[in-house]
Amino acid sequence: VRTPVGEINVAKKMKEVGAVIGGEGSGGVILPEAHYGRDAMVGIGLILQMLSEFNGTLSELKAGLPQYFITKSKIELGSTDADSILGQVVEKYINTEKVNTDDGVKIDFADSWVNLRKSNTEPIVRIIAEAKSKNEAGGLVKRFESEVIRSF
Repeated sequence: VRTPVGEINVAKKMKEVGAVIGGEGSGGVILPEAHYGRDAMVGIGLILQMLSEFNGTLSELKAGLPQYFITKSKIELGSTDADSILGQVVEKYINTEKVNTDDGVKIDFADSWVNLRKSNTEPIVRIIAEAKSKNEAGGLVKRFESEVIRSF
């Protein structure tokens, strides 16, 4: 389940759907069993619990998990309208890819995704991509940086 960025948005959606755990890209973990706030110690505790039940090393546990890479970037917009740029991205991909506009523009590809999101506090667009290789994630970011810049 996805929500807009922000602890309050994540906590509200978790309550709404009865989620047992939640988190954000920043690494914040929310465990309703403890409380509805981000808590680094809860995240550490969950990893330690998983490790104790796994009966192996942390490296062995990590090796058994799928590996994904995230690359991030931001583009200074100056006076350019972020909503217009994001709208152009939606128009380009809405008929060929899975597009979600709950929080910026998230485009799902077969084995990767990219999210473009305007900042509410400064004139920038943040681009975040996740893929199965560092090169692919970096390539997605560069591709969408180019698309945003061409939209100016």
